[in-house]
Amino acid sequence: MRELRGQERAITANRQTNWAFADAYVAEDEALRWARDRAREAGIRSVTPGTGAALRLLAATSDAKSVAEIGTGTGISGSYLLHGMRPDGVLTTVDPEPEWQQFAREAFRAAGFASNRARFIPGRALDVLPRLADGGYDLVFCDGDRLEYMDYLAESLRLLRPGGIVVFEGVFADGRTVDSSAQAPEVQRLRELLRAVRESRGLMPTLLPVGDGLLCAVRR
Repeated sequence: MRELRGQERAITANRQTNWAFADAYVAEDEALRWARDRAREAGIRSVTPGTGAALRLLAATSDAKSVAEIGTGTGISGSYLLHGMRPDGVLTTVDPEPEWQQFAREAFRAAGFASNRARFIPGRALDVLPRLADGGYDLVFCDGDRLEYMDYLAESLRLLRPGGIVVFEGVFADGRTVDSSAQAPEVQRLRELLRAVRESRGLMPTLLPVGDGLLCAVRR
């Protein structure tokens, strides 16, 4: 029994090491490091390099021309998305904090993106999303209020073209999503989201173990 427990600890340690290695595999440039510094100063939790790299890959794989982002922050996730999108692609990014969006503007400019590559909309996501065009987006990235994730899912299904991708960040909730003990309402909503996406006949899902968990699904 002691030997088995030792093996389990070794496996867990190896997985954590592998996870950390994978998450740091892609190097970040000066513009992204600047955006991370601004996020730390503002107390904003940002996507990890591994999560950003996955977003870039998804945008590139889908040949995304039009992407909607919920949660601009200081522009870290948006920068990765723009790097993966087509050269003529436009990112529509929504955040209730205009000051953070100004940081994102500077980060995008420092990364070499033209000003017309991003459309910034200040405001609460559930007030803004209904104004966006039906079927007008190739990818929707959700990194806002986790209590609203189910509402974001409904809006995303309307916004996405067939074959488009919806992505949710932070679905592991620092390990609380799989913890059997009583959890906060936001974790319960995440569990509801995971079930809904997995059981939807209109979605083809996967769960990527990068960052704090990246739930992705293609609209059939």
